[in-house]
Amino acid sequence: MIPGTVLFATATFAIMLAAFFHSRVRRVHIPVMVSIMVADLFFPVYLYMTRDWHKKLIEHGDIFSFLMWMHFMLVITLYVLYVVQIQTARRLLGGDDMVRKDHRAQGIGILITRGLVIFTGALLAEPVATPIF
Repeated sequence: MIPGTVLFATATFAIMLAAFFHSRVRRVHIPVMVSIMVADLFFPVYLYMTRDWHKKLIEHGDIFSFLMWMHFMLVITLYVLYVVQIQTARRLLGGDDMVRKDHRAQGIGILITRGLVIFTGALLAEPVATPIF
């Protein structure tokens, strides 16, 4: 069974895709994108508070896993892209249409990176045990 965190991340990715393709409707696009960015910012906090990281990283030795480090670096890359995206969005809202192409290219980069973050996170997630009746 798929963990709820993977389902949540996938659902927000689908919403992000929809908002990306409806970028002309600013009153929908901006709040959706900002909300998902904030959710992504606090998602590691939620995972830290609800998971036994010492057991997974130290006792199981996952801290030396290439997949773990790749996931971590993708998350950092996603956050950096978010910062740059917000900077260009502010310039766009200020009337600077010269950054429109950059903003769109960054959005595509965010979608690709976020998809990879979700994929690597799903590979790292521990499966939920299903009860046998």
